[in-house]
Amino acid sequence: METAYLNTPIGSLEIKGNEDGLASVHFLETEVEITSIISENLQPTITQLQEYFEGTRTVFQLKLNPQGTDFQKKVWNKLEEIPFNKTVSYQEIANRLGDPKVIRAAASANGKNPIAIIIPCHRVIGSDGSLTGYAGGLHRKKWLLAHECPVKQQSLF
Repeated sequence: METAYLNTPIGSLEIKGNEDGLASVHFLETEVEITSIISENLQPTITQLQEYFEGTRTVFQLKLNPQGTDFQKKVWNKLEEIPFNKTVSYQEIANRLGDPKVIRAAASANGKNPIAIIIPCHRVIGSDGSLTGYAGGLHRKKWLLAHECPVKQQSLF
């Protein structure tokens, strides 16, 4: 498994993958030295994440290889269907899986998403619109959602 590090406006990311695809993107709580020589397997991920943070990319086109249970992978596939600048509730994810009763299991799988940002678990919110849970921290979830909003609120005064 190859590893690279990328500093972003909301913290450092640890990126892991190989020829089989991207396995993980995790936020780190400390700044790290960015990787200067990036393998050809991880270069597309680094480039696309940089474009995302620059505001020039809204869709990722990467080979993904997250490790998890069959149910978790079904949830993560549903997360990938959430468009840029859109949010859905945990209940909507359960409904899209075909069983409204799996809301807790879907929420748990959402929280175990190993590929932050690219599998956009930050786009899942509470049914009441609240920013509930995010493994990377609610401050990052709030930032990511604001980053994806094309209309920036202007001050009237």
